[in-house]
Amino acid sequence: MTSDMPFEIFLAVPPGLEPMLRAELVEKGFKAPQVEAGGVTITGGWPDVWRANLEVRGASRILARIGAFRVVHLSQLDKRARQFDWLAVLKPGVPVRVEASCRKSKIYHAGAAAERVANAIATAIGVPTSDDAAVCVRVRIDDNLCTLSIDTSGELLHRRGFKAEVNKAPMRENLAALFLRACGFDGVEPVLDPMCGSGTFVIEAAEIAGRLAPGRERAFAFEHLAGFEPVIWQSMKSDAGARATARSVVSRYRGSDRDEGAVRMSRTNAQRARVDDVTMFDVCPVEQLERPDSPPGLVIVNPPYGARIGNRKSLYGVYGALGDTMRTRFAGWRVGLITTDSALARATRLPFAPPGRPVDHGGLKIRLHLTKPLR
Repeated sequence: MTSDMPFEIFLAVPPGLEPMLRAELVEKGFKAPQVEAGGVTITGGWPDVWRANLEVRGASRILARIGAFRVVHLSQLDKRARQFDWLAVLKPGVPVRVEASCRKSKIYHAGAAAERVANAIATAIGVPTSDDAAVCVRVRIDDNLCTLSIDTSGELLHRRGFKAEVNKAPMRENLAALFLRACGFDGVEPVLDPMCGSGTFVIEAAEIAGRLAPGRERAFAFEHLAGFEPVIWQSMKSDAGARATARSVVSRYRGSDRDEGAVRMSRTNAQRARVDDVTMFDVCPVEQLERPDSPPGLVIVNPPYGARIGNRKSLYGVYGALGDTMRTRFAGWRVGLITTDSALARATRLPFAPPGRPVDHGGLKIRLHLTKPLR
């Protein structure tokens, strides 16, 4: 591949949330995004990769698909890997690690496949590969088609760099952003999380409303690749900063929790993300929650599921209390509830529409249950 040749860019997301990620990419001006299992693809160049890492909230990681060829045995893989122009993508002297997967292919030993490609890269760029390198080359052999990709993100993209502390079983930021989108959050209406944990939903909503780029203060693996242009990257970040909107000092994004430690964490995290001027966190059990003095908006909540935190039987009372509070005090508000257990959702006695597709969250299958504005 040459430096100016467009290529396929794959934005990974937990299966079940691909349509939400595609909608975000359309909204942010990326051309012709196409849904695949486990992600969305676009076509572009390296500046598109940089901008996607900087601005896209819903992706888990972003892969640049730099080459593909058919292989049926390891010697053929070795030959094609040595013929590949690695210096067009990788910097000499920058360590690289190689990960491989094989599926429905004559090459079935992923470790051997990774070793062949690693040796080819080491020869091309003059350094051995390293298991702890920041730059990762991914080799996927599927039905005898070998696809070479670069993980351009490095750390998973939900790690925005602002969350100093987390509560038990936290919601990942990219999932929170996509669930907010699935609830119809428009970036204007108030948002309330009555079991806020470490504040993820509230902080994401405030950042979306303020048009703050999620990757504005973190590092990425693409900064270590050949062709990276720091001047253009800094200009891109400056442009994203200039699009951030002036925000009112009136708090529209609120969280509460019965746990004082959770509230303290949320306040700290909001301050680090510089959205503490539009967020508010209070210690309050859900039974005592009062309706905010604001127009109706969205209540979004990720209660305990019983799989990791608490006892499942005791949770019926927690969900029931949440439903009672919503029905009696939150007329006009929509409620989005994320849980693994539809029986717990039904315990709220809220008028949920049929739930969304199951989404993998740390080995658990969670679903979004959403109401229309409550009467």
